[in-house]
Amino acid sequence: MHNIDINQAEQQLSELVNHAVSGDAVVITKNGKPVAKLVAITEHKQQRQFGSAKGLIKISDDFDEPLEDFKEYM
Repeated sequence: MHNIDINQAEQQLSELVNHAVSGDAVVITKNGKPVAKLVAITEHKQQRQFGSAKGLIKISDDFDEPLEDFKEYM
């Protein structure tokens, strides 16, 4: 991880972006305090496909039936 002052970062932006792309995080500081972090954008995860769990979940036929424990409240 690289720490660099904001004034130096302005002058070396393309070099810092190259560091980030190669996997190093760059922390930009102002008056010695971290204010920003430059990291590479990772590839997007594969989008979920609707219906991909079809057949994996089974709901019993009496799913909607009242429970024995609650009959006195009904």
